[in-house]
Amino acid sequence: MKKKIVIIGGGVAGLSAGIYGLQHDFSVEIYEKHSICGGECTAWKRKEYLIDNCVHWLTGTRKGTKLYDIWENLSVLSKDVNVLHADAFYTTELNGDSITLWRDLERTKKEMLLLSPEDEKEIKKLIHYIKLAETMEMPVDKPFDQMNVLEYIKLGMSMADMGKVMKEYGKITVEELAKRFKHPLLQLMITAYMAKEYLAYSFIVSYATFTSGNGGVPEGGSLDMIQRMKQRFENLGGIVFTNRDVSKIVIEKKHATGITLVDGRFIGADYVIPACDTDYTFHQLLNESYMDKKLQKTYQERKENPLMSGFQIAFSVDDEARELKDTIVFDCEPMQIATQTVNRMSIKNYRNYGKNIAPEGKTVLQSNFVQYEADFEYWKQLYNKKVYNQEKERLAKEAQKRLEARFPNYMGKIHVIDVWTPATYHKYCNAYHGAYMSFITTKRSKYTSFSGNIKGLDNVFLASQWLMSPGGLPTAAVMGKFAIQRILKKS
Repeated sequence: MKKKIVIIGGGVAGLSAGIYGLQHDFSVEIYEKHSICGGECTAWKRKEYLIDNCVHWLTGTRKGTKLYDIWENLSVLSKDVNVLHADAFYTTELNGDSITLWRDLERTKKEMLLLSPEDEKEIKKLIHYIKLAETMEMPVDKPFDQMNVLEYIKLGMSMADMGKVMKEYGKITVEELAKRFKHPLLQLMITAYMAKEYLAYSFIVSYATFTSGNGGVPEGGSLDMIQRMKQRFENLGGIVFTNRDVSKIVIEKKHATGITLVDGRFIGADYVIPACDTDYTFHQLLNESYMDKKLQKTYQERKENPLMSGFQIAFSVDDEARELKDTIVFDCEPMQIATQTVNRMSIKNYRNYGKNIAPEGKTVLQSNFVQYEADFEYWKQLYNKKVYNQEKERLAKEAQKRLEARFPNYMGKIHVIDVWTPATYHKYCNAYHGAYMSFITTKRSKYTSFSGNIKGLDNVFLASQWLMSPGGLPTAAVMGKFAIQRILKKS
């Protein structure tokens, strides 16, 4: 008789663990609190428009990489899935000037040099290290704690170029990298895309993923991607139970016997995989005494390990808005969003994501304003109050005015179709402090990865993006695979 794995959470990590578990001849069931699978990798309809919440780019879309092989095994990628590659990563504007980070790295270099000849030395160095970072591949073969000495050496040799990048940019922040440039627009370009607290190599690797062709978007975006994963899981014989909120993992003598649902039902299991937020795992499903000390300390040291979320707005446009490149960051009249005063905003055009995004001749634009933990607390205390929706609507209208001021030719064609906050992620995904990714790695961070084993339990294994900073879709998929490898080693 097959041994049974019960997985808590039907997001990317849970579906990944489920697929790999079935491929190793286990019986697998997934229990998901929401009505659909996906977790934070999701999309939803508002009237005739699809709002994609997750995939800005997917690391691992270049054939020949090990991560591509994982996505292919999970049915996220295949010869039948068209991968979209935008020409531009994003464009930054300031006082009528603009600079674009193109997929063509030489084009970016030429435009940067033309804009700021006085920054030539720093520009050439940046481009050089981006080229080195294009060789970066995420380690996906096995968990670090299962590697032997020779495997560590081999891994180190394969990441020699990345080691050079880390030496140059692994100890300074994005903000400090920006200050190496003299031109104010180049400074803004560096800080426009991610939180300034991130270590600078994060920016280098993100852009290099795009320029190398390893960061495309599967056509159809997040929802189609998750539906293919779910179909793959079910075709292999797995069962998904949606609208099944789990209250506890049942433990008897250092061994999990199964899970208890919120409605009181008990589900037996030989192995349990919590594929969800690790804070939720150790404060709801288990208890904090089981939490790895490194992970526990990382949660406790909030200043050293900050988190990021977003106040986000989706707009429909009665036009394809083709003049808007993939993402544009521009100046705007200041406005207060929770605890943040912002005077710049971003807009991303989703017209290239597929035909299901919007009716013909129209498109969806989205803005994302960075929010931190203090902002989450602001939104949380407003949640379930009438003023919460009123504040969302007010800010969305204010953002719309600023968007129309920048693009007056779309005046009267832009309409707010949805607004969500850090509190949204907390409610629907149990996201710790509303964060949709893991901890930001800063200069003061002590740890960036954590074990998927749980000390004191012999048959419960973690699968979560929170096990490796900064999290994200590739981390979730790989941690699902690793959870099954841990079970196989144990069994």
